[in-house]
Amino acid sequence: MASGKKRVAAPQVDIHNISLAPIVLIKGSEGLLADRAMARLRVLAREADPQVERTDLSAASYQSGQLDMVTSPSLFGEARMVIISDLETLGESLSTDLLAYIKHPASDVWLFLRHPGGNAKGKKVIDAIGQAGFPVISAEPLKKDKDKYALLMADAKAARRALDAEAAHILVDALGADVRSMAAALAQLIADVEGRITVEDVRRYYSGRVEATGFEVADATISGNTAQALTLLRHALATGTDPVPLVAALAMKIRQMAKVSLPGQGHNLGMAPWQVDQARRQLRGWSENSLATAFSVLACADEEVKGASKDPHRAIEKAVVALCRLRGEH
Repeated sequence: MASGKKRVAAPQVDIHNISLAPIVLIKGSEGLLADRAMARLRVLAREADPQVERTDLSAASYQSGQLDMVTSPSLFGEARMVIISDLETLGESLSTDLLAYIKHPASDVWLFLRHPGGNAKGKKVIDAIGQAGFPVISAEPLKKDKDKYALLMADAKAARRALDAEAAHILVDALGADVRSMAAALAQLIADVEGRITVEDVRRYYSGRVEATGFEVADATISGNTAQALTLLRHALATGTDPVPLVAALAMKIRQMAKVSLPGQGHNLGMAPWQVDQARRQLRGWSENSLATAFSVLACADEEVKGASKDPHRAIEKAVVALCRLRGEH
């Protein structure tokens, strides 16, 4: 049952640390996280009371007084779960009723609300929920690779499976533009692969997608393998990869190697430990002069693929060849 304890302002709740409360708001536009949060809340409610009665209200078609009706004391005393999944479409009637309800929530009701955030309607209600101390579950878009990586590692941990750090990185690099697809790919690996999930597993299942993002292109280029790098590059271009992210992947590799080449940096590199280890391995064969030249090559390639060249595909090819030749130079 919902608790009537005194509430104090609380920080936003992480997706992996959800618990029941009289009112819970899921805020953010990342569909995967919002769906997971709502599903988890429903499970928790049914675990707390298997006979819980569920009611879904539509904010878009809400009629004044509906909330009072579905949250009023039950004749049989069963717990109730009320879900409003489109809070951003609320009108004045629902806003008024929610603001009143937040001040005096029912003791046997769990009210779960979902709002995409941003400039959509509902700010007064969102602010009132936070000020009352009810939990707000963050479902904000995962824009940084480190956050997508953390999600994959958390999913693997939740499934009690071991996932190699570099394997997670490849999934982020290959599929991270669509977080739902990325998470689904890991779920498929968890279902199909026995034991630890490795780089080889990811490449076997998603080789086409991995190559198309530039990860394989960058690795082959940094290792100085011109034939392999060009083969992978042409495959990537043929399958629709834009040259701009390919240049970005190369630049990321060079920047990481440059960072670990600097003395006295310790762990203050803004990189995960596995990224530091990988960059140090890839640095072999590269000198200070070759790294400096590589930055010039990439700066030129970046300009050309963004409009300075009439043939951006040719521009990225030239850059790959030039970078391959730099490895081993002193």
